[in-house]
Amino acid sequence: MKRLSAVTTVAVLVLAGALAGCRGGDTDTGSGGSASAPGVTKEACPNAVDKSKGCIYLGIISDLTEGPFKALAVPITEAQKAFWARVNKAGGIGGYEVDVTTYIRDNKYKAEVHNQVYQEIKGKVLALAQTLGSPTTAAIIGDLSANKIVAAPASWTSAWAFQDVILESGANYCVESMNAIDYAMEKYQPKSVLAVHYPGDYGADAAAGAKLAATKLGLTFSNVQTSTGATNQAAAVQAVVTGKPDLVILTTGPAEAAAIVGTAAQRGYTGRFIGTSPTWNPGLIGGPAARAITALYEYSSPWHTWGTDSPGHKAMRDAIGNPPGGPNDGYTSGWVWSYPLKAALEKAAANNKLTRDGLLEAAKSLSSVDYEGMLPTGAGNFAGGPDGQVRHTAIYKPDPAGPTKVSQVKDLFIGPTAQSFKLERPCFDQL
Repeated sequence: MKRLSAVTTVAVLVLAGALAGCRGGDTDTGSGGSASAPGVTKEACPNAVDKSKGCIYLGIISDLTEGPFKALAVPITEAQKAFWARVNKAGGIGGYEVDVTTYIRDNKYKAEVHNQVYQEIKGKVLALAQTLGSPTTAAIIGDLSANKIVAAPASWTSAWAFQDVILESGANYCVESMNAIDYAMEKYQPKSVLAVHYPGDYGADAAAGAKLAATKLGLTFSNVQTSTGATNQAAAVQAVVTGKPDLVILTTGPAEAAAIVGTAAQRGYTGRFIGTSPTWNPGLIGGPAARAITALYEYSSPWHTWGTDSPGHKAMRDAIGNPPGGPNDGYTSGWVWSYPLKAALEKAAANNKLTRDGLLEAAKSLSSVDYEGMLPTGAGNFAGGPDGQVRHTAIYKPDPAGPTKVSQVKDLFIGPTAQSFKLERPCFDQL
């Protein structure tokens, strides 16, 4: 069983205000649900395939309009619509279909907005099919736990390994950075590492992983915190240009990554950048920093990209078709993140316990999840505690010929640093 950990100070302050005015547990009802099963109705879903089936309502809270991850979040959300539509076409789950469209909300990648829209929908849904962002989800994690609301995060902070209500997928940012540094040691032999990162459970988690790996490997380590906005990167660029680290681990959004890589290159920096997966977007390959991005930047990823030959990738491509703007690995992430919640719902339905208590019980008991080949065998071991998580990472580089403008540099692997690492508390606490 996972253990609960403290969230960051900022999250606690946000949460304290939220809890003061919210109601508890399964007393909330919505969408016709019973007191023990909010978000579960005998009535069909609004756009049901089979009107004789009931409906399970799931919420989605994402960065859909103005935040730094909207270019990823919109495809993530569209992929999840397609994933659950496929489930419904295949017969649904335990006599129910699943609705993930009625309760979609925009968090603008702001913790206070995330909490506000969560409070609006929490009594109307059984679970969250998506809660995007680490610091934003940290703002509601206490309430999710108190109300036994299972959620699939669109993020990879190591804190999720200690939260029973969170069904995470893929290697966390901390382990991802360790693998990136092990890869760099093999290919570039760096002597110094700089982490450039957002504050909070996203950026600090990756930076902590970089610090832990650099320390173990005898490398010089430093870090600089930066904020959102492509025009706000002067301090980060200065740290890169003056410090001249051999390797920079980037944990920002795509716009910030482009600004940092492009400007640093203009000012003469010739070292290497490896970004965590949210730093990449196909639009970077055609942007003003494209030459520098292509020459100096790679990114780490918890799974394979859009064009990969696996049953899950094929199912995703068939369901989504030709998306507007072309393929984007936001679609891949949204699809992958949906498998554990599907598995938990199926198990809860088989147990005849489609309630919040029953879903949480099912989620905690999962020892594996069928990702249809999109993650390695053994992934989804939520019963295995913090060290039950997968630790695989792949490395990609920009490539105009690739479906999502990238090509693989290294297949999914676990580096020696990540392999031996014992996850005993969230990594960002150790930065």
